[in-house]
Amino acid sequence: MEHMKENGRASSVVVWASLGAAGVFEAWTVLETQDKTVRAASPWQDDPYDVMVSLAQFAVPMLALVIALRLLVWRAPGGADRVRQTVRAAGAMVTLIGLTVVSEWAAAIARKPASFSGTWTSVLIGGLVVNSVLTVVVAVSLVRGHRRHGSADPWRHDWLGDAVFLCRRIPVLRRGVGPDAAVWVRRRAMTVFVTLSTLAAAALTSAQAIGEGWTDPLLIAWFLIVAATSNLAFCVISNAVAGFVARLPRTRPRRIAEASAVAGCVAISAATAFRDALWPMFGTGSLTSVPALAALTLGAGLVTSLVTAALLLVCFPYGSSGLRRRFGVAATHLRRPDKHR
Repeated sequence: MEHMKENGRASSVVVWASLGAAGVFEAWTVLETQDKTVRAASPWQDDPYDVMVSLAQFAVPMLALVIALRLLVWRAPGGADRVRQTVRAAGAMVTLIGLTVVSEWAAAIARKPASFSGTWTSVLIGGLVVNSVLTVVVAVSLVRGHRRHGSADPWRHDWLGDAVFLCRRIPVLRRGVGPDAAVWVRRRAMTVFVTLSTLAAAALTSAQAIGEGWTDPLLIAWFLIVAATSNLAFCVISNAVAGFVARLPRTRPRRIAEASAVAGCVAISAATAFRDALWPMFGTGSLTSVPALAALTLGAGLVTSLVTAALLLVCFPYGSSGLRRRFGVAATHLRRPDKHR
């Protein structure tokens, strides 16, 4: 028991360190993307690098928020699952930061040396060095923590249960949030993911359209779809990693449909990032037409989704528990996490 407490304390320190690194990264990213003067000097202001930066700018604070909220119930029952899941969520957050840092280094290396003469460019490179060092240090600590808590046993608690636990201690929310609400979300997890992804995408699209003065309905609709699919992929993959919602067992066709949909969402983001490199394979000249842009990116997502579904049907003709574990935490062994005793 004492050993478990020591591991829990060590893991909480690592999680707090990851939150600190995320705070530094987010503050720097907001500066380099929202200040026009700084953004103009940024080596990674254009795609494909900017797609990764934009994703991390919104995903990292969301992960940091839920991790920080879960630390409020760190000592509640279910500590073993909580430690494992929180360390994994912190690992996902740091991985996202690491991929963004790598993308920014790639942009800096690809840029001509003469373009590094500006003051803000030098400052941005200095900030990139700081973020890189912090990310490496925290990542090493998280890997060590994962080795201490690398059990593959089914989770008996999830984040949703902790959310109910917290809400039931707030008088305003006590009546509206209870065990029934948690069960409802678990049964309709994909619907919840799609709804949240679409709402977040609508807010982002509105801000982008107003800020850039967009008037083309097709461009706005395309951006909304790209943002929503990116958010959906993030929700499903991060849930599979950290177990935010313990999903109920699903039929094989539904698991394949969800897996192929997520693959298509990832392909849309990738095609958006590398659209200029992909366009010469299908057309001539520069990619300036919105219909062509939509056809290229959304078509890539559709094709990837169909190919993924076909491969899963061929490779797993009789179903696969591995597929179930990868794209959703089965709730077969889930204890009532909404009632911490």
